Amino acid sequence: MSAVTRQTQTGHRIRMQLTTVMVIGLMAVAVAAGAVTGPVGRIATGRVYGAEVALGNGTARVYVDLVEGVPQELGIALTEGALTGLPTDHSEGGVQMPDGHRMFDQALPMPAQNPTPYQHVLLGWNPGGHEPAGIYDKPHFDFHFYTITDAERQTITPADPKFAEKAARHPASTYTPNGYVAIPGAVPMMGAHWVNPATPELNQKPFVQTFLFGSWDGRMIFVEPMITKAFLETRPDFTAPIPVPTQHAEPGYYPSKYTVRWDEKAQEYRVAISGFERRK
Repeated sequence: MSAVTRQTQTGHRIRMQLTTVMVIGLMAVAVAAGAVTGPVGRIATGRVYGAEVALGNGTARVYVDLVEGVPQELGIALTEGALTGLPTDHSEGGVQMPDGHRMFDQALPMPAQNPTPYQHVLLGWNPGGHEPAGIYDKPHFDFHFYTITDAERQTITPADPKFAEKAARHPASTYTPNGYVAIPGAVPMMGAHWVNPATPELNQKPFVQTFLFGSWDGRMIFVEPMITKAFLETRPDFTAPIPVPTQHAEPGYYPSKYTVRWDEKAQEYRVAISGFERRK
């Protein structure tokens, strides 16, 4: 055996040993965090996070809770500081809406391990709320969970000559949530919104929290909890059912409820969709 061959084999053994040490280390971190590992680099049971983004004086990030690889909850975690130091209607940046209010939004990256059909989350902060006046003109957050990519969402613009046509093209009734109706038109970079006419804020009750769906060009593309900042600040423990369409364009795990709560242990606000079931 030549000296070169011996050096090559030695280098290979060292790399294998380092890889083994790294895998063991990752497993130890996962176990310490209360997670159970599955295949190498995957979490079978536990919580996985996406990358943090700055929000106010804190951060926001997407997370998925898993049990044996099956999603239990998909949500956005906001640190306590995220509700302070937020932009105002007079701050620079954001987008000025037709009603004069400003909206500040950003796409949040998903965790690398994400067995849900949702491909990104658009987090929007509305310091003065938005139209219609007297209903949604309160400081609130929009949490859009999209089943299309961020790049696809950004093509939803009036620059598209078929913008109005695509906004008006609704999915078949089996793909839409029971009891919901589409609001005419569409919001650029978002899509057409669907509301439940029976929701409290549309029946002379104050807007606190609500749940919307969204479509574009004949497909349902998002679900959206919309939550006031004041409600989050109460550190609630709220859960409500959401209607599940009879059919979905793609098979996968879809939610049947949503939650808004304060996680005392993690010191995070959580706005999440949950109750996932496998559907076709």
